[in-house]
Amino acid sequence: MIIYKLFRFDSAHYLPNVPAGHPCGGMHGQTGTHTGWVIDYTAIKELVGPWVKKLDHQVINQLDGLENPTAENICLWFWRNLQPELPGLFRLELNETPDSGVIYEG
Repeated sequence: MIIYKLFRFDSAHYLPNVPAGHPCGGMHGQTGTHTGWVIDYTAIKELVGPWVKKLDHQVINQLDGLENPTAENICLWFWRNLQPELPGLFRLELNETPDSGVIYEG
């Protein structure tokens, strides 16, 4: 069982060690190798974005695997679709409301 409380903060910063022209080289609001990353957040966004788009403003019950779209099943659906592209993925969290959700550790 995992019990958690979510805390958030926003702050401005830039990353001085990214390639020229990378969006994180300019001032922005979030925060391996020389860059300090394990994986570039932009790469994650590019992998996850198309899957989120399949759900956004849709009746998700009509998608294969989401006929019973509980938060738990949605989290598993994401896992099954993302894990082959992110083999290091070991944990996925889906918030149903700002203060409740599900965590899956495959």
